[in-house]
Amino acid sequence: MSRLRFPDGFTWGAATAAYQIEGAAHEDGRGRSIWDTYSEAPGNVRNGDTGAVAADHYHRWRADIALMQELGLDAYRFSIAWPRIQPTGRGTANRRGLDFYRHLVNGLREAGIEPYPTLYHWDLPQPLEDAGGWPARETAERFAEYAEIVATELPEVRHWLTLNEPWCSAFLGYGIGRHAPGGHDGRRAARAAHHLLLGHGLAVAAIRQANPAAQVGIVLNLEPMRPETPSVQDVDAALLVDGMHNRFFLDPIFRGSYPADVLDHLSPLMGLDHIHDGDLATIAAPIDVLGVNYYRPTVVAGHSANGHEDALWPGDARISMRTVDGPQTAIGWGVDSAGLEEILVRVRREYGDIPMLVTENGAAYDDEPDDVGFVRDRQRLDYIDQHLRAAHRAIAAGVDLRGYFVWSLLDNFEWAEGYARRFGIVRVDYETQQRTPKESARWYSKVIAANGLIA
Repeated sequence: MSRLRFPDGFTWGAATAAYQIEGAAHEDGRGRSIWDTYSEAPGNVRNGDTGAVAADHYHRWRADIALMQELGLDAYRFSIAWPRIQPTGRGTANRRGLDFYRHLVNGLREAGIEPYPTLYHWDLPQPLEDAGGWPARETAERFAEYAEIVATELPEVRHWLTLNEPWCSAFLGYGIGRHAPGGHDGRRAARAAHHLLLGHGLAVAAIRQANPAAQVGIVLNLEPMRPETPSVQDVDAALLVDGMHNRFFLDPIFRGSYPADVLDHLSPLMGLDHIHDGDLATIAAPIDVLGVNYYRPTVVAGHSANGHEDALWPGDARISMRTVDGPQTAIGWGVDSAGLEEILVRVRREYGDIPMLVTENGAAYDDEPDDVGFVRDRQRLDYIDQHLRAAHRAIAAGVDLRGYFVWSLLDNFEWAEGYARRFGIVRVDYETQQRTPKESARWYSKVIAANGLIA
């Protein structure tokens, strides 16, 4: 049998995030985050779920590392909970929080698994939100201080990622309230997006000063934006959505400027006084890798009249967005693996030969254990297989893709969906915290061992 082999040295990993798996929300000096506050408020999260216990990784990390080792993972992408390090978002570091991550990093490296920590995966310390949150410039400055602390205290880490999906933090968090902190103000959301990018740039400088040998990157959730019809109205709407979702982040990071059409759109609606001289140079600090989170494309249509009240960003009320037609995951996201190849090839074509990682890719399905406790999640297995083939095609087209991290290692707290959606290749029984690798995990382990797929 022939195989689709990946390049020698290709990194095979899995990803998680702190609030989704750690639990121990009130232990060892951890402060409150915006997700504690948001999930505890009635009506925000399905079934009233919170991440207070989650998958209890905080107490079970040793066993989880053994599980990763059993699966043959090369790397593990996790996030560091800012409130564990600085409970109020500023000031002296909490030693017990730092010790947890120091033990985790050392345990991973002893197991031959490379740690890929993300500094921010949405759990802003609540006191910083009370002081203005990401719409306030000071939060970017506090983020850089936090980055310097962690990079200094964890010198063994060779790969740092600053932000996870700043689009979600800004526009889902401050625009439509679907994520913490639950804001409904498109103008504040757009300002938050800029300050997240500024925080990224300041953090890059802080990490390089603390550890000049470290590799530094950022993680963006990129989506192909496809007009619903060839009409001018739909094409223009898709271009604007692409600008606000993709180019809003890619352009300043790799070109040192915001897209002109996005600035033309935003300026009369909210002004641009929050963008200060020198900000874009800071944001464009060179990075070593771009993390790409990919789940789906989006279909976009334009309308002549306002269609909704909440706005992701100013002036978006005449735009509608939906998932692509065809198969969907349990969370309602369309399955279209060709979109991964499309977005990777596009980044290379438009922004240069940038080293990239697929830092998240996976699917939620309503899989259940059989009579002997095994989970036959063939849909997830097929989903990952299709997307790995798309990634392989992108490499063949010249993309410098260096690794793939499946989302997620464990079933976990899936944000506003609570525990109702399972993305893990390892099942978690939330009552007993028992871990059971699913069929997809066993298959993925074989892919890793072969560094490829059966053609």
